[in-house]
Amino acid sequence: MNLKQEFIYVLKPREDLLLEENWTEKENEAVDQHFAYLEKLKELGILILAGKTKGMDEKTFGIVVLEAENEMEARRRMEEDPGVYTGIMGAELFPYHVALMRT
Repeated sequence: MNLKQEFIYVLKPREDLLLEENWTEKENEAVDQHFAYLEKLKELGILILAGKTKGMDEKTFGIVVLEAENEMEARRRMEEDPGVYTGIMGAELFPYHVALMRT
């Protein structure tokens, strides 16, 4: 019996993208692909939750909480996120455990 583990990855936008005037169609497309990727993970039952802080400044970050068989699978999912592989966001992975969640 394989029990899924929980992981969280924290996303930080590239520093130059904190200024709206630095965004191009390329970055906008990457964000659209990032959102579509997370929606697909949700449909597959992998994504637990995803979101971002409001506003856009040096404290801005997003989180993705997901289930995976192991850290290698979770890291692969993080690295396959278009926000990460296009370089518009940096990401760091952590083992995680959801202790309480509203149903």
